[in-house]
Amino acid sequence: MGALEGTKRLKAEPHPMGMEANECFIASVGKDWHKISNCNVHMAVKRRLQRTIIRGNEGDDLLDEGSESAEYTITGNMSLPEYKEILEIFRGGQPWFHDPFEERQMKALFLSIDYDSASGAFEFILVEDAD
Repeated sequence: MGALEGTKRLKAEPHPMGMEANECFIASVGKDWHKISNCNVHMAVKRRLQRTIIRGNEGDDLLDEGSESAEYTITGNMSLPEYKEILEIFRGGQPWFHDPFEERQMKALFLSIDYDSASGAFEFILVEDAD
C-alpha cells in the first residue's frame, strides 16, 4: 500500500499491510496505529501445562491444556518524543499489537517497558491476551 509508506501514524482500520522485517505496529483501542521503525521483534510461544505430582509413585503426570501464550520482546532505538507516544499507549489501557510473524492483530498486555534516554535504546515486552 503505497499511501502508507513513510507515515508514522496509521489508521487502525484496515490493519497495516506490507510490513517490513524491521518494523512493528501498536495502537490503543480506538486510536491510530503507531509504527515503530528499526526495531527487532523476538517471539516466544509457550504451551500451558498442568503438572500433577503423584506421591508414592515415580514421576508425575503432565496435561496439555491446549492453549498457548505468546510473548513479544521489541527492542531498538527511538527518540524521546517517540518514546513518550509509546508511554501514552502503555498508560492508556489495553493496546493492540500487529504480530509481524502471523500477520494478525491481537489484544496485548505490556509486561514491561524500558527506555534509556542517553542512548535511545528501548525494550518493550508484550504478552498476547488470548480470547
